Amino acid sequence: MKTYRNLYAPLCSYENLYLAYLKARREKSKKEYVILFEKNLKENLENLKRELELQTYHPHSLKKFIVRDPKTRTIHASAFQDRIIHHAIVNILEPIFEKIFISDSYASRKNKGTHPAVRRFMYFMGKASRSGKRVKRNAYSNNSIEGYVFKADIQRYFDTVDHEVLLSILRKKIRDEKVIWLVQIVLNNFDSPVKGKGMPLGNFTSQFFANVYLPEF
Repeated sequence: MKTYRNLYAPLCSYENLYLAYLKARREKSKKEYVILFEKNLKENLENLKRELELQTYHPHSLKKFIVRDPKTRTIHASAFQDRIIHHAIVNILEPIFEKIFISDSYASRKNKGTHPAVRRFMYFMGKASRSGKRVKRNAYSNNSIEGYVFKADIQRYFDTVDHEVLLSILRKKIRDEKVIWLVQIVLNNFDSPVKGKGMPLGNFTSQFFANVYLPEF
């Protein structure tokens, strides 16, 4: 298995942090906290860069609120500068792990999402229709095809992700302990009900780490 070293320097680079800033501000450019950060953009990014390089970086407390869409969920939002760090981490790690993700995993991935997932479902439904067993005297149609859909949910998935297991998965590919240190800082910033478990909903790195964790799960 190929492993990767010396990732921390490119992660901390001004170029990577600037790219991360652009991603973090997407669709939020009119927010007051973004405008405030941009007033001293270069200085603020340089400060983040220095904190990362000296390993003195400490994230701000997460802002907690409830959404109902319609399912009730507790969201923990990060401060804008911390979101930049999250994007900076994923910028470096995503190209490494994307190739080992489950192909038919569609959440929070480039060129994936809801619509491609529905198209994929329609593809499988078409295969079942062509090769399935015909059901006679069906209430809907005389030409209905017998088929099955397995629908399931991983109960409280984000809440139950084990940090040590996640870190062990990351270490199989990442041989840079400074990167692992930064990941731990992000994970430990969440005040989980169970110590050493759980990731906050609404956190960009949580979406990525959930996909890293899923193939092993």
